[in-house]
Amino acid sequence: MLRPKLPDIPTLPTTTVTPQQMHAPASSAGRPVAPYVGIGVGAVAAVVVVGIVLTALLAAVAVSAVSVAVAAVVLRSVLSSANKR
Repeated sequence: MLRPKLPDIPTLPTTTVTPQQMHAPASSAGRPVAPYVGIGVGAVAAVVVVGIVLTALLAAVAVSAVSVAVAAVVLRSVLSSANKR
């Protein structure tokens, strides 16, 4: 039947672009960066450890609260059934 004719795709000329350095390299301030990186890693590790410890403590408190609530319900049930007899 009728088929549309697709236009020919023109080929683009290839050019090579060489990057040019516009800025002079930054001069060092004389202080090494490595000690600051070490302090940052230590601080991040300390924050992660403190977060894990606090999360574990929160979980322990939650489990204790649930167990105390269950014990209170059981004791209330036992005491109320003893009073009815």
